Amino acid sequence: MNTIKYSQHLFTALSAAGKAGRAILEVYYTDFAVEHKDDTSPLTLADKHSHEVITKDLKTLTTGNNSGNANAVSSLPVLSEEGKEIPYTERRYWESFWLVDPLDGTKEFIKRNGEFTVNIALIHKNRPVLGCIYVPVKDVLYFACEGLGAYRRENNQGIANVLSLKELVDSSERLPSRHTHKKNVENNRSPDEDGIHLTVIGSRSHPSEQFAKFVESLRGEGRKIEIISAGSSLKFCLLAEGKADIYPRFGPTMEWDTAAGQAIVEQSNGKIMDAETNMPLKYNKENLVNPFFIGRGENSPFPPITGQ
Repeated sequence: MNTIKYSQHLFTALSAAGKAGRAILEVYYTDFAVEHKDDTSPLTLADKHSHEVITKDLKTLTTGNNSGNANAVSSLPVLSEEGKEIPYTERRYWESFWLVDPLDGTKEFIKRNGEFTVNIALIHKNRPVLGCIYVPVKDVLYFACEGLGAYRRENNQGIANVLSLKELVDSSERLPSRHTHKKNVENNRSPDEDGIHLTVIGSRSHPSEQFAKFVESLRGEGRKIEIISAGSSLKFCLLAEGKADIYPRFGPTMEWDTAAGQAIVEQSNGKIMDAETNMPLKYNKENLVNPFFIGRGENSPFPPITGQ
Protein backbone atom coordinates (compact mmCIF):
# COMPACT_ATOMS: atom_id res chain seq x y z
CA MET A 1 0.00 0.00 0.00
CA ASN A 2 1.13 3.58 -0.62
CA THR A 3 -0.21 7.11 -0.26
CA ILE A 4 -2.07 6.96 -3.58
CA LYS A 5 -3.83 3.75 -2.58
CA TYR A 6 -4.48 5.13 0.90
CA SER A 7 -6.22 8.25 -0.45
CA GLN A 8 -9.52 6.52 -1.21
CA HIS A 9 -9.35 4.72 2.12
CA LEU A 10 -8.73 8.09 3.79
CA PHE A 11 -11.76 9.77 2.21
CA THR A 12 -13.92 6.79 3.16
CA ALA A 13 -12.70 6.90 6.77
CA LEU A 14 -13.27 10.65 7.05
CA SER A 15 -16.78 10.37 5.63
CA ALA A 16 -17.63 7.43 7.90
CA ALA A 17 -16.33 9.27 10.97
CA GLY A 18 -18.44 12.32 10.18
CA LYS A 19 -21.61 10.27 9.69
CA ALA A 20 -20.91 8.33 12.89
CA GLY A 21 -20.37 11.54 14.81
CA ARG A 22 -23.72 12.89 13.68
CA ALA A 23 -25.40 9.63 14.71
CA ILE A 24 -23.84 9.94 18.17
CA LEU A 25 -24.96 13.56 18.54
CA GLU A 26 -28.56 12.60 17.82
CA VAL A 27 -28.44 10.63 21.07
CA TYR A 28 -26.09 12.96 22.95
CA TYR A 29 -28.37 15.97 22.61
CA THR A 30 -31.42 14.16 23.93
CA ASP A 31 -32.47 14.48 27.56
CA PHE A 32 -30.89 11.38 29.05
CA ALA A 33 -29.43 10.38 32.40
CA VAL A 34 -27.09 7.39 32.57
CA GLU A 35 -24.31 6.44 34.95
CA HIS A 36 -23.18 3.21 33.32
CA LYS A 37 -23.38 1.32 30.06
CA ASP A 38 -25.97 -1.43 29.66
CA ASP A 39 -27.75 -2.97 26.70
CA THR A 40 -30.56 -0.40 26.72
CA SER A 41 -28.76 2.78 27.74
CA PRO A 42 -28.49 5.84 25.46
CA LEU A 43 -24.72 5.36 25.60
CA THR A 44 -25.04 1.84 24.20
CA LEU A 45 -27.45 3.12 21.55
CA ALA A 46 -25.00 5.82 20.44
CA ASP A 47 -22.13 3.32 20.39
CA LYS A 48 -24.08 0.81 18.29
CA HIS A 49 -25.39 3.42 15.85
CA SER A 50 -21.87 4.72 15.31
CA HIS A 51 -20.54 1.19 14.80
CA GLU A 52 -23.23 0.37 12.25
CA VAL A 53 -22.62 3.55 10.25
CA ILE A 54 -18.85 3.04 10.17
CA THR A 55 -18.84 -0.64 9.30
CA LYS A 56 -21.39 -0.12 6.52
CA ASP A 57 -19.25 2.59 4.92
CA LEU A 58 -15.95 0.77 5.32
CA LYS A 59 -17.28 -2.51 3.98
CA THR A 60 -18.75 -0.85 0.90
CA LEU A 61 -15.56 1.00 0.04
CA THR A 62 -14.93 0.65 -3.71
CA THR A 63 -11.39 0.47 -5.04
CA GLY A 64 -9.90 -0.07 -8.44
CA ASN A 65 -7.86 -3.16 -9.22
CA ASN A 66 -5.38 -4.33 -11.83
CA SER A 67 -8.17 -5.42 -14.14
CA GLY A 68 -9.43 -1.85 -14.34
CA ASN A 69 -12.65 -2.59 -12.52
CA ALA A 70 -13.30 0.57 -10.48
CA ASN A 71 -16.18 -1.05 -8.63
CA ALA A 72 -14.33 -3.92 -6.97
CA VAL A 73 -15.51 -4.08 -3.38
CA SER A 74 -12.75 -3.84 -0.78
CA SER A 75 -12.18 -7.06 1.10
CA LEU A 76 -10.60 -5.40 4.13
CA PRO A 77 -12.11 -6.76 7.36
CA VAL A 78 -13.26 -4.50 10.20
CA LEU A 79 -12.36 -5.06 13.84
CA SER A 80 -14.51 -2.85 16.06
CA GLU A 81 -14.95 -2.54 19.79
CA GLU A 82 -18.69 -2.92 19.25
CA GLY A 83 -18.46 -5.68 16.67
CA LYS A 84 -18.41 -9.41 17.18
CA GLU A 85 -15.32 -10.97 18.70
CA ILE A 86 -13.08 -12.33 15.95
CA PRO A 87 -10.77 -15.18 17.01
CA TYR A 88 -7.04 -14.78 16.56
CA THR A 89 -6.97 -17.94 14.46
CA GLU A 90 -8.82 -15.88 11.83
CA ARG A 91 -7.24 -12.47 12.48
CA ARG A 92 -3.63 -13.67 12.42
CA TYR A 93 -3.72 -13.89 8.61
CA TRP A 94 -4.93 -10.33 8.11
CA GLU A 95 -2.30 -8.20 6.38
CA SER A 96 -4.55 -5.11 6.32
CA PHE A 97 -7.74 -4.30 8.21
CA TRP A 98 -9.77 -1.49 9.73
CA LEU A 99 -9.56 -0.99 13.50
CA VAL A 100 -12.43 1.05 14.96
CA ASP A 101 -13.60 2.53 18.24
CA PRO A 102 -17.04 3.93 17.35
CA LEU A 103 -17.32 5.93 20.58
CA ASP A 104 -14.14 6.50 22.55
CA GLY A 105 -14.63 8.23 25.88
CA THR A 106 -17.77 6.76 27.42
CA LYS A 107 -17.20 8.61 30.69
CA GLU A 108 -16.87 11.87 28.77
CA PHE A 109 -20.13 11.10 26.98
CA ILE A 110 -21.87 10.50 30.31
CA LYS A 111 -20.37 13.64 31.85
CA ARG A 112 -21.44 15.64 28.77
CA ASN A 113 -18.08 17.40 28.58
CA GLY A 114 -17.79 16.87 24.82
CA GLU A 115 -14.45 15.05 25.03
CA PHE A 116 -15.46 11.87 23.24
CA THR A 117 -14.31 10.83 19.79
CA VAL A 118 -14.77 8.49 16.86
CA ASN A 119 -11.56 6.57 16.05
CA ILE A 120 -10.84 4.83 12.75
CA ALA A 121 -7.46 3.37 11.78
CA LEU A 122 -6.14 1.33 8.90
CA ILE A 123 -3.65 -1.31 10.01
CA HIS A 124 -1.12 -2.73 7.54
CA LYS A 125 1.39 -5.39 8.62
CA ASN A 126 0.71 -4.70 12.32
CA ARG A 127 1.22 -0.93 12.01
CA PRO A 128 -1.30 1.94 11.89
CA VAL A 129 -0.71 3.60 8.52
CA LEU A 130 -3.83 5.76 8.46
CA GLY A 131 -5.73 7.34 11.32
CA CYS A 132 -8.83 9.46 11.73
CA ILE A 133 -10.12 10.95 14.99
CA TYR A 134 -13.35 12.96 14.89
CA VAL A 135 -14.59 15.14 17.76
CA PRO A 136 -18.35 15.40 17.09
CA VAL A 137 -19.23 18.16 19.57
CA LYS A 138 -16.56 20.50 18.16
CA ASP A 139 -16.80 19.25 14.56
CA VAL A 140 -13.01 18.93 14.52
CA LEU A 141 -11.27 16.21 12.56
CA TYR A 142 -7.71 14.96 12.98
CA PHE A 143 -6.31 12.68 10.31
CA ALA A 144 -3.04 11.24 9.09
CA CYS A 145 -1.80 8.98 6.35
CA GLU A 146 1.63 7.47 5.95
CA GLY A 147 3.60 9.55 3.47
CA LEU A 148 1.09 12.41 3.68
CA GLY A 149 1.54 13.77 7.21
CA ALA A 150 -0.93 14.67 9.96
CA TYR A 151 -3.62 17.34 9.81
CA ARG A 152 -6.37 19.11 11.73
CA ARG A 153 -9.56 20.27 10.03
CA GLU A 154 -12.56 22.27 11.30
CA ASN A 155 -16.09 22.67 9.91
CA ASN A 156 -16.36 19.25 8.30
CA GLN A 157 -19.95 19.38 7.11
CA GLY A 158 -18.71 20.15 3.61
CA ILE A 159 -16.04 17.47 3.44
CA ALA A 160 -18.16 15.46 1.00
CA ASN A 161 -17.54 18.23 -1.52
CA VAL A 162 -13.76 17.89 -1.28
CA LEU A 163 -12.79 16.14 -4.50
CA SER A 164 -9.04 15.59 -4.28
CA LEU A 165 -6.30 14.76 -1.80
CA LYS A 166 -4.61 18.07 -2.59
CA GLU A 167 -7.80 20.01 -1.85
CA LEU A 168 -8.20 18.13 1.43
CA VAL A 169 -4.65 18.87 2.52
CA ASP A 170 -4.74 22.50 1.37
CA SER A 171 -7.92 23.13 3.38
CA SER A 172 -6.52 21.53 6.56
CA GLU A 173 -3.85 22.54 9.06
CA ARG A 174 -0.59 20.57 9.05
CA LEU A 175 0.49 19.16 12.41
CA PRO A 176 2.25 19.92 14.62
CA SER A 177 0.72 23.39 14.63
CA ARG A 178 3.63 25.82 14.77
CA HIS A 179 1.60 28.52 16.51
CA THR A 180 0.73 26.20 19.41
CA HIS A 181 4.29 25.64 20.61
CA LYS A 182 4.83 27.28 23.96
CA LYS A 183 7.11 30.32 23.92
CA ASN A 184 9.31 31.67 26.67
CA VAL A 185 8.54 35.41 26.61
CA GLU A 186 11.96 36.42 27.99
CA ASN A 187 14.13 34.70 25.39
CA ASN A 188 11.56 33.98 22.64
CA ARG A 189 12.41 30.30 22.34
CA SER A 190 10.42 27.17 22.89
CA PRO A 191 11.10 26.15 26.52
CA ASP A 192 10.36 22.48 25.92
CA GLU A 193 13.30 22.31 23.53
CA ASP A 194 15.75 22.84 26.38
CA GLY A 195 14.52 19.65 28.04
CA ILE A 196 13.57 21.50 31.22
CA HIS A 197 9.98 22.65 30.65
CA LEU A 198 7.60 19.83 29.77
CA THR A 199 3.84 19.62 29.38
CA VAL A 200 2.62 16.18 30.42
CA ILE A 201 -0.88 15.11 29.44
CA GLY A 202 -2.87 12.58 31.41
CA SER A 203 -6.26 10.92 31.38
CA ARG A 204 -9.14 12.99 32.71
CA SER A 205 -11.12 9.92 33.78
CA HIS A 206 -8.43 7.30 34.47
CA PRO A 207 -5.72 8.75 36.75
CA SER A 208 -3.11 6.34 38.09
CA GLU A 209 -0.54 6.21 40.85
CA GLN A 210 2.14 5.30 38.30
CA PHE A 211 1.38 8.47 36.34
CA ALA A 212 2.01 10.53 39.47
CA LYS A 213 5.27 8.67 40.11
CA PHE A 214 6.38 9.24 36.53
CA VAL A 215 5.75 12.98 36.83
CA GLU A 216 7.65 13.13 40.12
CA SER A 217 10.58 11.30 38.52
CA LEU A 218 10.73 14.02 35.85
CA ARG A 219 10.64 16.72 38.50
CA GLY A 220 13.41 14.86 40.32
CA GLU A 221 15.56 15.32 37.21
CA GLY A 222 15.13 19.08 37.56
CA ARG A 223 12.38 19.48 34.98
CA LYS A 224 9.54 21.98 35.30
CA ILE A 225 6.29 20.15 34.66
CA GLU A 226 2.88 21.41 33.61
CA ILE A 227 0.11 18.80 33.76
CA ILE A 228 -2.96 18.96 31.54
CA SER A 229 -5.82 16.47 31.21
CA ALA A 230 -8.08 15.35 28.40
CA GLY A 231 -10.49 12.54 27.70
CA SER A 232 -10.52 9.79 25.06
CA SER A 233 -8.08 9.90 22.15
CA LEU A 234 -7.89 13.69 22.39
CA LYS A 235 -4.64 13.18 24.31
CA PHE A 236 -2.99 11.92 21.12
CA CYS A 237 -4.37 14.91 19.22
CA LEU A 238 -2.93 17.40 21.68
CA LEU A 239 0.41 15.60 21.46
CA ALA A 240 0.32 15.81 17.67
CA GLU A 241 -0.64 19.50 17.76
CA GLY A 242 2.34 20.35 19.95
CA LYS A 243 0.20 21.34 22.95
CA ALA A 244 1.71 18.53 25.04
CA ASP A 245 5.18 16.96 25.08
CA ILE A 246 4.64 13.61 26.80
CA TYR A 247 1.66 11.29 27.28
CA PRO A 248 2.47 8.46 29.71
CA ARG A 249 -0.22 5.80 29.98
CA PHE A 250 0.12 3.30 32.81
CA GLY A 251 -3.39 1.89 32.66
CA PRO A 252 -5.23 -0.63 30.49
CA THR A 253 -6.09 0.32 26.91
CA MET A 254 -7.16 -1.71 23.90
CA GLU A 255 -5.76 -1.60 20.40
CA TRP A 256 -8.78 0.33 19.07
CA ASP A 257 -8.16 2.99 21.72
CA THR A 258 -4.72 3.87 20.37
CA ALA A 259 -4.34 2.93 16.70
CA ALA A 260 -5.77 6.08 15.09
CA GLY A 261 -3.99 8.28 17.62
CA GLN A 262 -0.69 6.53 17.05
CA ALA A 263 -0.94 7.09 13.29
CA ILE A 264 -1.60 10.79 13.84
CA VAL A 265 1.21 11.24 16.38
CA GLU A 266 3.72 9.34 14.26
CA GLN A 267 2.87 11.34 11.15
CA SER A 268 3.37 14.55 13.16
CA ASN A 269 6.94 13.37 13.96
CA GLY A 270 6.12 12.00 17.41
CA LYS A 271 6.29 8.49 18.82
CA ILE A 272 4.09 6.08 20.77
CA MET A 273 6.39 3.58 22.48
CA ASP A 274 5.97 0.51 24.65
CA ALA A 275 7.05 1.71 28.11
CA GLU A 276 9.05 -1.47 28.71
CA THR A 277 10.65 -2.23 25.33
CA ASN A 278 10.78 1.34 23.94
CA MET A 279 9.42 -0.01 20.65
CA PRO A 280 6.32 1.25 18.75
CA LEU A 281 3.03 -0.38 19.70
CA LYS A 282 2.09 -3.27 17.43
CA TYR A 283 -1.41 -4.29 16.35
CA ASN A 284 -3.44 -7.43 15.72
CA LYS A 285 -1.83 -9.24 18.62
CA GLU A 286 -3.44 -12.37 20.00
CA ASN A 287 -4.28 -10.34 23.11
CA LEU A 288 -5.73 -6.98 22.04
CA VAL A 289 -4.77 -5.28 25.32
CA ASN A 290 -1.95 -2.76 24.87
CA PRO A 291 1.14 -2.64 27.07
CA PHE A 292 1.75 0.52 29.08
CA PHE A 293 3.14 3.17 26.74
CA ILE A 294 4.77 6.59 26.51
CA GLY A 295 3.71 9.06 23.84
CA ARG A 296 6.16 11.79 22.87
CA GLY A 297 5.58 14.82 20.69
CA GLU A 298 7.90 16.21 18.04
CA ASN A 299 9.73 18.56 20.42
CA SER A 300 9.88 16.23 23.40
CA PRO A 301 13.47 15.73 24.61
CA PHE A 302 12.66 12.01 24.88
CA PRO A 303 13.73 11.68 28.53
CA PRO A 304 14.66 8.31 29.99
CA ILE A 305 11.61 6.39 31.13
CA THR A 306 12.11 6.19 34.86
CA GLY A 307 10.11 6.18 38.06
CA GLN A 308 7.43 3.74 36.97
